[in-house]
Amino acid sequence: MTQEVPRLLKTPCYELHVEAGARMVPFAGYEMPVQYPLGVKKEHLHTRASAGLFDVSHMGQLRLHGPNAAKALEALVPVDILDLPQGKQRYALFTNDNGGLQDDLMVSNFGDHLFLVVNAACKNQDIAHLRHHLPEDVEIEILEDRALLALQGPLAAKVLARHIPYSADMVFMGSRVLKFDGVDCIIGRAGYTGEDGFEISIPAEHADRLTRLLLSEAEVEWIGLGARDSLRLESGLCLYGHDIDTTTTPVEASLLWAISKARRADGVRPGGFPGAELILDQIATKAVSRKRVGMIGLGKAPVREGAALYNEQNEEIGIITSGTAGPSFGSPIAMGYVAKEFASLDTLVFAEVRGKKMPMKIAKMPFVEQRYYRG
Repeated sequence: MTQEVPRLLKTPCYELHVEAGARMVPFAGYEMPVQYPLGVKKEHLHTRASAGLFDVSHMGQLRLHGPNAAKALEALVPVDILDLPQGKQRYALFTNDNGGLQDDLMVSNFGDHLFLVVNAACKNQDIAHLRHHLPEDVEIEILEDRALLALQGPLAAKVLARHIPYSADMVFMGSRVLKFDGVDCIIGRAGYTGEDGFEISIPAEHADRLTRLLLSEAEVEWIGLGARDSLRLESGLCLYGHDIDTTTTPVEASLLWAISKARRADGVRPGGFPGAELILDQIATKAVSRKRVGMIGLGKAPVREGAALYNEQNEEIGIITSGTAGPSFGSPIAMGYVAKEFASLDTLVFAEVRGKKMPMKIAKMPFVEQRYYRG
Protein backbone atom coordinates (compact mmCIF):
# COMPACT_ATOMS: atom_id res chain seq x y z
CA MET A 1 0.00 0.00 0.00
CA THR A 2 1.29 3.45 -0.86
CA GLN A 3 0.89 6.03 1.86
CA GLU A 4 -1.19 9.00 0.77
CA VAL A 5 0.84 12.22 0.82
CA PRO A 6 -1.12 15.07 2.48
CA ARG A 7 -2.19 17.70 -0.03
CA LEU A 8 -0.47 21.03 0.40
CA LEU A 9 -2.71 23.94 1.32
CA LYS A 10 -2.79 27.15 -0.69
CA THR A 11 -3.02 30.68 0.73
CA PRO A 12 -5.62 33.15 -0.63
CA CYS A 13 -2.74 34.78 -2.59
CA TYR A 14 -1.56 31.56 -4.30
CA GLU A 15 -2.66 32.55 -7.81
CA LEU A 16 -0.92 35.92 -7.44
CA HIS A 17 2.38 34.17 -6.66
CA VAL A 18 2.07 31.90 -9.71
CA GLU A 19 1.18 34.93 -11.84
CA ALA A 20 4.32 36.70 -10.56
CA GLY A 21 6.55 33.75 -11.51
CA ALA A 22 7.32 32.63 -7.97
CA ARG A 23 9.17 29.40 -7.27
CA MET A 24 6.78 27.56 -4.97
CA VAL A 25 7.98 25.11 -2.30
CA PRO A 26 6.32 23.06 0.47
CA PHE A 27 6.51 24.95 3.78
CA ALA A 28 4.57 24.16 6.99
CA GLY A 29 1.91 22.28 4.99
CA TYR A 30 1.44 25.05 2.40
CA GLU A 31 2.68 25.82 -1.08
CA MET A 32 4.70 28.96 -0.44
CA PRO A 33 6.86 31.27 -2.58
CA VAL A 34 10.56 30.91 -1.76
CA GLN A 35 11.63 33.51 -4.34
CA TYR A 36 10.50 35.48 -7.39
CA PRO A 37 12.31 36.29 -10.67
CA LEU A 38 14.06 39.19 -8.88
CA GLY A 39 16.04 36.65 -6.83
CA VAL A 40 16.65 36.33 -3.09
CA LYS A 41 19.49 38.87 -2.78
CA LYS A 42 17.69 41.61 -4.73
CA GLU A 43 14.43 40.92 -2.84
CA HIS A 44 16.35 41.30 0.44
CA LEU A 45 18.00 44.57 -0.64
CA HIS A 46 14.72 45.91 -2.04
CA THR A 47 13.05 45.43 1.36
CA ARG A 48 15.88 47.29 3.11
CA ALA A 49 15.61 50.18 0.61
CA SER A 50 11.92 50.41 -0.31
CA ALA A 51 8.86 48.22 0.48
CA GLY A 52 8.62 44.44 0.30
CA LEU A 53 5.34 42.50 0.41
CA PHE A 54 5.29 39.08 2.09
CA ASP A 55 2.46 36.54 2.10
CA VAL A 56 2.37 35.09 5.63
CA SER A 57 -1.17 33.73 5.40
CA HIS A 58 0.10 30.30 6.51
CA MET A 59 0.42 31.68 10.06
CA GLY A 60 -2.38 30.89 12.52
CA GLN A 61 -4.78 33.69 13.40
CA LEU A 62 -7.00 33.32 16.50
CA ARG A 63 -9.25 35.37 18.71
CA LEU A 64 -9.80 34.73 22.43
CA HIS A 65 -13.13 35.97 23.79
CA GLY A 66 -14.38 36.31 27.36
CA PRO A 67 -13.74 38.58 30.37
CA ASN A 68 -11.06 36.19 31.71
CA ALA A 69 -9.18 35.76 28.41
CA ALA A 70 -6.19 37.91 29.42
CA LYS A 71 -5.82 36.24 32.83
CA ALA A 72 -6.11 32.76 31.30
CA LEU A 73 -3.58 33.43 28.54
CA GLU A 74 -1.16 35.02 31.00
CA ALA A 75 -1.03 31.69 32.86
CA LEU A 76 0.57 30.14 29.74
CA VAL A 77 3.21 32.80 28.91
CA PRO A 78 5.94 34.69 30.87
CA VAL A 79 4.46 37.94 29.60
CA ASP A 80 2.28 40.71 31.04
CA ILE A 81 -1.05 40.22 29.25
CA LEU A 82 -3.34 41.66 31.96
CA ASP A 83 -1.82 45.14 31.62
CA LEU A 84 -1.37 45.07 27.84
CA PRO A 85 -3.03 48.34 26.76
CA GLN A 86 -5.91 48.27 24.30
CA GLY A 87 -4.63 48.90 20.78
CA LYS A 88 -1.18 47.41 21.55
CA GLN A 89 0.47 44.08 20.82
CA ARG A 90 3.24 42.16 22.55
CA TYR A 91 5.67 39.37 21.62
CA ALA A 92 4.98 36.29 23.77
CA LEU A 93 6.32 32.79 24.36
CA PHE A 94 4.47 29.56 25.09
CA THR A 95 6.67 27.72 27.61
CA ASN A 96 6.47 24.08 28.70
CA ASP A 97 6.91 22.50 32.13
CA ASN A 98 10.66 22.08 31.51
CA GLY A 99 11.10 25.77 30.67
CA GLY A 100 11.40 25.03 26.94
CA LEU A 101 9.75 27.07 24.22
CA GLN A 102 6.68 25.60 22.51
CA ASP A 103 6.23 28.57 20.18
CA ASP A 104 6.59 32.32 19.93
CA LEU A 105 3.56 34.44 19.04
CA MET A 106 2.08 37.92 18.88
CA VAL A 107 -0.80 38.98 21.15
CA SER A 108 -2.92 42.10 20.50
CA ASN A 109 -5.52 43.60 22.85
CA PHE A 110 -8.65 44.81 21.03
CA GLY A 111 -10.63 45.50 24.21
CA ASP A 112 -13.40 42.92 23.83
CA HIS A 113 -11.00 40.18 22.63
CA LEU A 114 -7.35 39.20 22.20
CA PHE A 115 -5.98 38.59 18.70
CA LEU A 116 -3.17 36.01 18.40
CA VAL A 117 -0.83 35.21 15.51
CA VAL A 118 1.06 31.92 15.92
CA ASN A 119 3.63 30.14 13.77
CA ALA A 120 2.38 28.02 10.88
CA ALA A 121 4.27 24.86 11.86
CA CYS A 122 3.00 25.09 15.46
CA LYS A 123 -0.57 26.21 14.67
CA ASN A 124 -2.37 22.93 15.41
CA GLN A 125 -0.40 22.15 18.57
CA ASP A 126 -0.89 25.73 19.83
CA ILE A 127 -4.65 25.48 19.34
CA ALA A 128 -4.68 22.12 21.15
CA HIS A 129 -2.54 23.63 23.95
CA LEU A 130 -4.99 26.53 24.36
CA ARG A 131 -8.03 24.24 24.30
CA HIS A 132 -6.47 22.03 26.96
CA HIS A 133 -5.52 24.86 29.33
CA LEU A 134 -8.03 27.68 28.86
CA PRO A 135 -11.15 27.61 31.06
CA GLU A 136 -14.61 27.06 29.57
CA ASP A 137 -15.50 30.75 29.81
CA VAL A 138 -12.77 31.65 27.29
CA GLU A 139 -13.86 31.04 23.71
CA ILE A 140 -11.24 30.27 21.03
CA GLU A 141 -12.21 31.52 17.57
CA ILE A 142 -9.96 30.16 14.80
CA LEU A 143 -9.81 32.56 11.85
CA GLU A 144 -9.37 30.27 8.85
CA ASP A 145 -10.85 32.63 6.28
CA ARG A 146 -8.23 35.39 6.37
CA ALA A 147 -5.03 36.25 4.53
CA LEU A 148 -2.08 37.84 6.31
CA LEU A 149 0.31 40.16 4.49
CA ALA A 150 3.45 41.87 5.78
CA LEU A 151 4.45 45.14 4.12
CA GLN A 152 7.98 45.90 5.27
CA GLY A 153 10.65 48.50 4.58
CA PRO A 154 11.43 52.22 4.95
CA LEU A 155 8.74 53.18 2.40
CA ALA A 156 6.05 50.81 3.76
CA ALA A 157 4.32 53.52 5.82
CA LYS A 158 4.22 55.93 2.87
CA VAL A 159 2.68 53.23 0.62
CA LEU A 160 0.09 52.05 3.14
CA ALA A 161 -1.01 55.60 4.02
CA ARG A 162 -2.20 56.07 0.41
CA HIS A 163 -4.77 53.33 1.02
CA ILE A 164 -5.24 53.50 4.82
CA PRO A 165 -4.58 57.12 5.91
CA TYR A 166 -5.03 56.40 9.63
CA SER A 167 -2.21 53.82 9.54
CA ALA A 168 0.28 56.73 9.42
CA ASP A 169 -0.56 57.63 13.05
CA MET A 170 0.33 54.16 14.33
CA VAL A 171 3.61 53.40 16.10
CA PHE A 172 5.60 50.19 16.54
CA MET A 173 3.56 47.43 18.23
CA GLY A 174 0.27 49.27 17.75
CA SER A 175 -2.83 47.35 16.58
CA ARG A 176 -6.04 48.69 15.02
CA VAL A 177 -8.98 47.66 12.87
CA LEU A 178 -8.95 50.05 9.89
CA LYS A 179 -10.75 50.27 6.55
CA PHE A 180 -8.72 49.25 3.49
CA ASP A 181 -10.73 50.18 0.38
CA GLY A 182 -13.94 49.73 2.39
CA VAL A 183 -12.91 46.44 4.05
CA ASP A 184 -12.26 46.10 7.81
CA CYS A 185 -8.68 44.82 8.22
CA ILE A 186 -6.62 44.09 11.34
CA ILE A 187 -3.48 46.23 11.11
CA GLY A 188 -0.41 45.85 13.30
CA ARG A 189 2.66 48.09 12.96
CA ALA A 190 5.23 45.34 13.32
CA GLY A 191 6.92 42.61 11.32
CA TYR A 192 9.92 40.30 11.30
CA THR A 193 12.50 42.04 9.12
CA GLY A 194 13.86 44.68 11.51
CA GLU A 195 12.38 47.37 9.24
CA ASP A 196 9.39 49.59 9.86
CA GLY A 197 6.27 47.95 8.48
CA PHE A 198 2.83 46.50 8.97
CA GLU A 199 1.06 43.17 9.17
CA ILE A 200 -2.37 43.29 7.52
CA SER A 201 -5.02 40.63 8.21
CA ILE A 202 -7.58 40.63 5.38
CA PRO A 203 -10.80 38.63 4.89
CA ALA A 204 -9.91 35.96 2.31
CA GLU A 205 -12.58 37.01 -0.20
CA HIS A 206 -10.96 40.46 -0.49
CA ALA A 207 -7.33 39.28 -0.42
CA ASP A 208 -6.71 39.18 -4.19
CA ARG A 209 -8.14 42.66 -4.82
CA LEU A 210 -6.46 44.40 -1.88
CA THR A 211 -3.13 42.69 -2.51
CA ARG A 212 -3.21 43.88 -6.13
CA LEU A 213 -3.73 47.43 -4.85
CA LEU A 214 -0.51 47.20 -2.84
CA LEU A 215 1.38 45.55 -5.71
CA SER A 216 0.30 48.36 -8.04
CA GLU A 217 2.44 50.80 -6.07
CA ALA A 218 5.83 51.48 -7.69
CA GLU A 219 7.74 50.92 -4.42
CA VAL A 220 6.34 47.43 -3.76
CA GLU A 221 7.80 44.05 -4.79
CA TRP A 222 6.80 40.53 -3.76
CA ILE A 223 9.36 39.00 -1.37
CA GLY A 224 9.69 35.25 -0.77
CA LEU A 225 10.66 33.00 2.13
CA GLY A 226 14.36 33.09 1.17
CA ALA A 227 14.74 36.82 1.73
CA ARG A 228 12.39 36.75 4.72
CA ASP A 229 14.89 34.40 6.37
CA SER A 230 18.00 36.49 5.61
CA LEU A 231 16.24 39.73 6.66
CA ARG A 232 15.17 38.38 10.06
CA LEU A 233 18.61 36.86 10.68
CA GLU A 234 20.38 40.18 9.98
CA SER A 235 17.95 41.68 12.53
CA GLY A 236 18.88 39.08 15.17
CA LEU A 237 15.38 37.56 15.25
CA CYS A 238 14.80 33.88 16.06
CA LEU A 239 13.10 31.41 13.75
CA TYR A 240 11.02 28.90 15.72
CA GLY A 241 12.12 25.30 15.16
CA HIS A 242 15.63 26.44 14.28
CA ASP A 243 16.97 28.99 16.80
CA ILE A 244 14.43 28.19 19.53
CA ASP A 245 12.47 25.03 20.31
CA THR A 246 11.19 22.88 23.18
CA THR A 247 14.77 22.14 24.31
CA THR A 248 15.78 25.79 24.74
CA THR A 249 14.76 28.08 27.59
CA PRO A 250 14.25 31.85 27.14
CA VAL A 251 17.41 32.47 29.18
CA GLU A 252 19.58 30.18 27.02
CA ALA A 253 18.00 31.81 23.94
CA SER A 254 18.96 35.33 25.12
CA LEU A 255 15.27 36.31 25.18
CA LEU A 256 15.24 37.88 28.64
CA TRP A 257 13.70 41.03 27.11
CA ALA A 258 10.61 38.94 26.30
CA ILE A 259 10.00 38.05 29.96
CA SER A 260 7.90 40.88 31.38
CA LYS A 261 9.03 42.61 34.58
CA ALA A 262 5.64 41.86 36.15
CA ARG A 263 6.21 38.10 35.79
CA ARG A 264 9.75 37.96 37.19
CA ALA A 265 10.63 36.98 40.75
CA ASP A 266 10.41 40.58 41.99
CA GLY A 267 7.38 41.48 39.84
CA VAL A 268 3.77 42.12 40.83
CA ARG A 269 2.63 38.74 39.41
CA PRO A 270 5.73 36.55 39.60
CA GLY A 271 5.78 33.13 37.94
CA GLY A 272 2.59 31.20 37.40
CA PHE A 273 3.47 30.09 33.86
CA PRO A 274 4.73 26.63 32.77
CA GLY A 275 8.38 26.12 33.69
CA ALA A 276 8.45 29.30 35.78
CA GLU A 277 10.50 27.86 38.64
CA LEU A 278 13.32 26.76 36.33
CA ILE A 279 13.26 29.91 34.16
CA LEU A 280 13.22 32.31 37.13
CA ASP A 281 16.03 30.33 38.77
CA GLN A 282 18.10 30.61 35.57
CA ILE A 283 17.54 34.38 35.57
CA ALA A 284 18.59 34.66 39.24
CA THR A 285 21.64 32.37 39.11
CA LYS A 286 22.66 32.79 35.43
CA ALA A 287 23.13 29.01 35.66
CA VAL A 288 22.89 28.04 32.01
CA SER A 289 25.48 25.97 30.17
CA ARG A 290 24.96 27.58 26.74
CA LYS A 291 23.84 30.86 25.18
CA ARG A 292 22.45 31.96 21.84
CA VAL A 293 24.94 34.31 20.19
CA GLY A 294 25.55 36.11 16.93
CA MET A 295 28.62 35.33 14.82
CA ILE A 296 30.40 37.08 11.93
CA GLY A 297 32.28 34.94 9.42
CA LEU A 298 35.89 36.03 8.86
CA GLY A 299 35.95 34.40 5.41
CA LYS A 300 33.68 34.81 2.39
CA ALA A 301 31.64 31.60 2.50
CA PRO A 302 28.35 31.57 4.44
CA VAL A 303 27.99 29.00 7.21
CA ARG A 304 24.67 27.17 7.30
CA GLU A 305 22.41 25.66 9.96
CA GLY A 306 23.73 22.48 11.54
CA ALA A 307 27.45 23.30 11.31
CA ALA A 308 29.32 22.29 14.46
CA LEU A 309 31.33 24.95 16.32
CA TYR A 310 34.80 24.44 17.82
CA ASN A 311 37.21 26.39 20.01
CA GLU A 312 40.90 27.02 19.23
CA GLN A 313 41.78 23.70 20.90
CA ASN A 314 39.49 21.89 18.39
CA GLU A 315 36.95 20.98 21.11
CA GLU A 316 33.30 21.04 20.04
CA ILE A 317 31.51 23.90 21.84
CA GLY A 318 28.24 24.51 20.00
CA ILE A 319 26.19 24.58 16.82
CA ILE A 320 24.98 27.02 14.15
CA THR A 321 21.18 27.31 14.06
CA SER A 322 20.86 29.92 11.25
CA GLY A 323 23.33 31.30 8.73
CA THR A 324 23.31 33.59 5.69
CA ALA A 325 25.60 35.55 3.40
CA GLY A 326 24.31 38.79 5.03
CA PRO A 327 23.35 40.76 1.90
CA SER A 328 22.98 44.11 3.73
CA PHE A 329 25.65 43.46 6.35
CA GLY A 330 28.28 42.68 3.72
CA SER A 331 29.78 39.47 5.12
CA PRO A 332 28.60 36.05 6.32
CA ILE A 333 26.63 36.07 9.57
CA ALA A 334 25.07 33.39 11.75
CA MET A 335 23.44 32.72 15.07
CA GLY A 336 23.70 29.62 17.19
CA TYR A 337 24.50 28.25 20.63
CA VAL A 338 27.90 28.07 22.30
CA ALA A 339 29.04 26.93 25.72
CA LYS A 340 28.61 29.90 28.07
CA GLU A 341 32.33 30.49 28.55
CA PHE A 342 32.69 31.17 24.79
CA ALA A 343 29.78 33.64 24.55
CA SER A 344 31.77 36.86 25.12
CA LEU A 345 32.01 39.37 22.25
CA ASP A 346 34.96 38.92 19.87
CA THR A 347 35.67 35.34 21.01
CA LEU A 348 37.13 33.35 18.10
CA VAL A 349 35.26 30.16 17.18
CA PHE A 350 35.44 27.81 14.18
CA ALA A 351 32.53 26.39 12.17
CA GLU A 352 33.05 23.09 10.38
CA VAL A 353 31.99 23.34 6.72
CA ARG A 354 32.68 20.35 4.42
CA GLY A 355 35.58 19.22 6.58
CA LYS A 356 37.17 22.69 6.86
CA LYS A 357 37.21 24.91 9.94
CA MET A 358 35.93 28.41 9.09
CA PRO A 359 36.90 31.19 11.58
CA MET A 360 34.09 33.30 13.05
CA LYS A 361 33.91 35.78 15.90
CA ILE A 362 31.13 36.23 18.45
CA ALA A 363 29.29 39.46 17.65
CA LYS A 364 26.51 41.66 18.92
CA MET A 365 23.03 41.30 17.42
CA PRO A 366 21.21 42.73 15.55
CA PHE A 367 23.79 42.80 12.77
CA VAL A 368 21.79 45.48 10.94
CA GLU A 369 20.16 48.33 12.88
CA GLN A 370 16.46 47.81 13.59
CA ARG A 371 14.39 50.70 12.25
CA TYR A 372 11.01 50.37 13.94
CA TYR A 373 8.89 53.53 14.02
CA ARG A 374 8.29 54.55 17.63
CA GLY A 375 6.92 58.05 16.94
